[in-house]
Amino acid sequence: MTTHVTGTTAQPARGAPQRPAATDRRLRLDDILKLMVADGLIASADAEALARTRTLRFEHPLEAIADQKWKSAKPPNKMMTLDWLVEWLAGKLGVPYLHIDPLKIDLSAVTATMTNAYAERYRILPVAVDRTTLTVATGEPFVRSFAEELEKILKLDVKFVFSNSQDIRRYLGEFYNLSRSMKKAQDASKGDFAYARNFEQLVELGKHGQLDANDQHIVHIVDWLWQYAFEQRASDIHVEPKRDVGMVRFRIDGVLHQVYQIPPTVLNAMTSRIKILARMDVVEKRRPQDGRIKTRTADGVEVELRLSTLPTAFGEKLVMRIFDPEVLVRDFKELGFSEDDKKRWDDMTLKPNGIVLVTGPTGSGKTTTLYSTLKTLATIEVNVCTIEDPIEMVEPSFNQMQVQQQIDLGFAEGVRALMRQDPDIIMVGEIRDLETAEMAVQSALTGHLVFTTVHANNVFDVMGRFTNMGVDSYSFMSALNGIIAQRLVRLNCPRCATPYRPPADLLARSGVDKRAAYTARFRRGLGCAHCRGSGYKGRRAIAETLGMSDRMRDLLGERAPISQIKAEARETGFVGLREAALNAAMSGDTTLEEINRVTPVE
Repeated sequence: MTTHVTGTTAQPARGAPQRPAATDRRLRLDDILKLMVADGLIASADAEALARTRTLRFEHPLEAIADQKWKSAKPPNKMMTLDWLVEWLAGKLGVPYLHIDPLKIDLSAVTATMTNAYAERYRILPVAVDRTTLTVATGEPFVRSFAEELEKILKLDVKFVFSNSQDIRRYLGEFYNLSRSMKKAQDASKGDFAYARNFEQLVELGKHGQLDANDQHIVHIVDWLWQYAFEQRASDIHVEPKRDVGMVRFRIDGVLHQVYQIPPTVLNAMTSRIKILARMDVVEKRRPQDGRIKTRTADGVEVELRLSTLPTAFGEKLVMRIFDPEVLVRDFKELGFSEDDKKRWDDMTLKPNGIVLVTGPTGSGKTTTLYSTLKTLATIEVNVCTIEDPIEMVEPSFNQMQVQQQIDLGFAEGVRALMRQDPDIIMVGEIRDLETAEMAVQSALTGHLVFTTVHANNVFDVMGRFTNMGVDSYSFMSALNGIIAQRLVRLNCPRCATPYRPPADLLARSGVDKRAAYTARFRRGLGCAHCRGSGYKGRRAIAETLGMSDRMRDLLGERAPISQIKAEARETGFVGLREAALNAAMSGDTTLEEINRVTPVE
């Protein structure tokens, strides 16, 4: 077990600057400015002007330079942010640089190596520890007099990395506050029942309640979890009980990242706290429950979370899906669709009646596409009604109804009820059975515009799904306006993406011919602080869109071979999912590896 370093010796007055030992050397504003002039980054006149100000507003000289918002005099004339300056100076001084990424730090391990007081005393942040080495982030790479003391006490080698001083101050507070809350919450649960090892025990245990869900430490941990998720652009938060520990994971750009490991008793209290806020049954742990919470980010932006619990072998698993209201005001093109896709989509959705189908796997952006389209169509002259399971996002301009299977209110019953509400536009969350499919088709044929989703691999499979359900082909083809199938692909990071030549085997595996590869503008992210080393930042939609021409209706009504239907679609400019994905990769938006992950090679 790692020895814990305290801050009891020679601790200065709170907030007082530290006087380095004789062997230490702090970074000086004058020296850094001279180095920047010598490197051709700024003019000497600008450097002299800043040096004369001698402002005391900043705790670190690089912060004073970043505050000038200078652009580098060297092409490509990038803005010299604090992160940029730290990385540049690290290279010039020959010291290791680290952008602090909280997702990659084991908070419980690093905060156990020293106290908050000790870390603040030397303005350092422990960021990694293993059996032989403690890695410490500092804004003063040449202030190291305390390293010998640390090494003796911890019996570990101390390795220094140069990091953003503002990040160090910020995460010092966050890491240690969270660690304290976690420890105090865990201490409060000592003496209670032992952690349940199976679900049956947990049900009984839940009736007693091990830890108060409204305990201030639990409140702090839950608040931290949400703010942290918003900050990291997470789309989902997973709170998962395991045999000996609880785990928190975030889904960012479609990929799950482990964030934190939490003691089981604390995890149970966190889940209870969240269920209370969502007005869910806290005692009931034997069956799944759904709920929702509205909260705000640190910037005051309103965010909605949709909650789902699931009883597992070691307790209740909780997933919170984060919905950003901003997606409802995005244009179809802003979601990543091509101009051709947008034109075809408008042709389908601006008709007064008919059925519009959206298909794709879970997490492919179907809900965002439908909500943003309905938001555009929901004018004061139009009555938009939805039947959903569950309601994904609450939107005041819609009349939304939720499926309630326990009272026999399914999709089919919901559509039947909505038809008596004088609707202009109806959105059915999902077509799952023949009755719902027939109701949707009948609604479209009687003068309503109907939007719905169905699970299928592509637009051509959708028609087979309806036929297999037993829907009358003639009615379905008469009502159908069009189908869109979509996926989400991660985008290359705009800050670190660079041109590259994919290896021949990857080109062949991806189905890219040599002539197309020669003219393509392939790019990939190298990994930087902006994208957390992944090379990707953000996502966009790729889609195949099939509109209905008279010739297409005839072929579908005649149940023509799929090859003939595809040939007719291509005659009208149809672009398949795989082709759209390849176009995104060859234009440099994403990589071949990413499109191979998301779309199958045809």
